[in-house]
Amino acid sequence: MKEHLDQKIFHIISDIATETDKECYVIGGYVRDLFLQRPSKDIDIVVVGSGIEFAGLVSAKLGKKSKLTIFKNFGTAQIKFKDLEIEFVGARKESYRSDSRKPIVEDGTLEDDQNRRDFTINALALSLNKATYGNLLDPFNGLDDLKNFVIRTPLNPDITFSDDPLRMLRGIRFSAQLNFYLEENTFDAIARNKDRISIISKERIADELNKIILSRKPSIGFILLEKTGLLELIFPELLALKGVETKDGVGHKDNFYHTLAVLDGLSEKSDNLWLRWSALLHDIAKPRTKQFDAKHGWTFHNHNYVGEKMIPGIFRRLALPLNEKMKYVQKMVSLHMRPIVLSEDEVTDSAVRRLLFDAGNDIDELMTLCEADITSKNPEKVKRYRNNFQLVREKLKIIEEKDRVRNFQPPIDGNEIMTTFNLPACAIVGEIKMKIKDAILDGIIPNDYEEAKKYMFEIAPKMIAEAEM
Repeated sequence: MKEHLDQKIFHIISDIATETDKECYVIGGYVRDLFLQRPSKDIDIVVVGSGIEFAGLVSAKLGKKSKLTIFKNFGTAQIKFKDLEIEFVGARKESYRSDSRKPIVEDGTLEDDQNRRDFTINALALSLNKATYGNLLDPFNGLDDLKNFVIRTPLNPDITFSDDPLRMLRGIRFSAQLNFYLEENTFDAIARNKDRISIISKERIADELNKIILSRKPSIGFILLEKTGLLELIFPELLALKGVETKDGVGHKDNFYHTLAVLDGLSEKSDNLWLRWSALLHDIAKPRTKQFDAKHGWTFHNHNYVGEKMIPGIFRRLALPLNEKMKYVQKMVSLHMRPIVLSEDEVTDSAVRRLLFDAGNDIDELMTLCEADITSKNPEKVKRYRNNFQLVREKLKIIEEKDRVRNFQPPIDGNEIMTTFNLPACAIVGEIKMKIKDAILDGIIPNDYEEAKKYMFEIAPKMIAEAEM
């Protein structure tokens, strides 16, 4: 492995290890990713001794191009050097209390440090000492687990997960990111210890969910969350989508697996985290809006609007941001049916203008979400929808170039209406402005100031007179 450690930073660390007579190793995810041939800029260094003191010596050697940050409470230090982040920690052994994932830490050996690692594939270590430079220390056969695509704990998984329940989510996240299998005993231990997730902060859980959502195939993670029982505890609204109900011989699709298929399909086209959240939540209100009609079968009327209203509560509980990112997800969920309706019906200029106006700069991502929402097993139906969506995209482009309605504001504002007709601020001013906007979106007048002003004089006097009656 020496050729993989032929970077300046590793040779500097090795020199300082020799000067200070310290055992020093690169360990964890960086080593794992070397074997998986995955790029990584995060390097974990474990020192048998003080990691903070060792980091200070390394930073001094690197000079002004490095930035040293010390986390005294955690006994760690981080160096940022060029595009690398190197974290230093002293080898340690840990013990836990039942009510906290914060360990009681003592100085330890490399063996102690490897014992406390979450999974065998993250316990791999490479020596940075001169005499053994590049030698692999693999006490738990992590290399074999890498070759066999297996996630397992180094020690008893019940103890591993009870001590730090976040490791349950991490294991599932690694399965999704790497497309690895959870080893049977490891899987069973997660199911047995699932209730321990209650001691983990919402922020930590949200961070792992985000990483699952951003993985290559997010469905792997969510299926494991469901099968281990964790999903019911951390995201019950998503679990509520699971299952098929049949009435009078008519069933509906399983919206849990449909949602995951949409998320996987979208993930092949976009790495936008909040668009992926939109895919995960686009049908979230279907359980609440589900009804059976003898004539039409199962219906989910207004599930997009009900879903939009559910999102703030979900984001608040999961400690996700309650800002423009949440509003973006709400917007995507609210609008996701609109292009589908357009693709089924005749695509009118008016409908396209209104979609452009409501979606604004997010129209392309909305279309990507809607195209991913085509999960039918009927190839003819899929082909028809995709062809129709292409027509919608072409129509969007033509209308945008012609009418410039994306993010537009009506050419006549409220102040001009009040000044022109000597009106105070009142409801009729907003109604006149809305009438002008609707006329532009419906194609009655072009998106042009002079045409809008002319139209205002046509409609406003009568509207004002009726309001005063």
